[in-house]
Amino acid sequence: MVDLRVKIGKLLLQNPVMTASGTFGTGEELTDYLELNKLGAVVVKGVTLLPREGNPAPRIAETPSGMLNAIGLQNPGIDKFITEKTPFFKKFKVPFIVNISGYETAEYGELARRLEEVPAVAGIEVNVSCPNVKYSQGAVFAKDPKAVGLITRLVRKNTKKTVILKLSPEVSDIKIIARAAEENGADALSLINTISGMAIDINTRKPKIKNITGGLSGPAVKPIGVRCVWQVYNTVKIPVIGMGGIMNAEDAIEYLLAGASAVAVGTGNFLDPAVTLEIIEGLKKYMKVNKIKKVKDLTGGLIL
Repeated sequence: MVDLRVKIGKLLLQNPVMTASGTFGTGEELTDYLELNKLGAVVVKGVTLLPREGNPAPRIAETPSGMLNAIGLQNPGIDKFITEKTPFFKKFKVPFIVNISGYETAEYGELARRLEEVPAVAGIEVNVSCPNVKYSQGAVFAKDPKAVGLITRLVRKNTKKTVILKLSPEVSDIKIIARAAEENGADALSLINTISGMAIDINTRKPKIKNITGGLSGPAVKPIGVRCVWQVYNTVKIPVIGMGGIMNAEDAIEYLLAGASAVAVGTGNFLDPAVTLEIIEGLKKYMKVNKIKKVKDLTGGLIL
């Protein structure tokens, strides 16, 4: 027997394998392919204060070793999300974590306040990688430690649930951003978010996605994700959730050794909706072969 349990903030997960926001819907869409109760946690698609239609199609394009997406935060808005989506969460014992985004700092606090009142929501993942309107004229919050600190405080003030800050690798020093989140009340950090990229169809000479640029994910970004996790693990004391290009158990273990306490699978879900369960089984086998009793002993186990 191996012990796969990990603690993320106030949450005790039965294993360290989660889904990444934006790649798994609310989980309801994939119940025909896997048993959700076998996962560590389900992180659902992002929600904003007001409804958003998202960007025009095409919004996804395959790239070498990855994919670009520019969905544009399509979602029904927090009110409809709570009334129509969260009742589904009650059917399962696995924790459901809701990803939130805002275009103004105050929106994050309000979203946290609304979700605090929903018992079926176990935690909140705060996406600070979206362009904002009023804080710094279209820049992203994730690049500014003061903005990250402010948003973290607003969310923390409005909820007692586990708060996870999702960070972007597109910063000069991710350690500074991670410290700002930790010092202002984050229970955990998830990284990395996608990396800005672009692809062109040479026959039409047009961008492959209508938005021109989008977020790059998949195996192409894994070395960057592993590097960021290692840097942040050696900077903060709160748990780190690693993500970016995890397609199998070996990828997940690499993140754990770099310092992740848990991992989240994103692009891999599009290739195989049940890949998370395969990763859990692969992790068990690795631990048995290497005589590792507790998965938490893998965290930061890199040998230099």
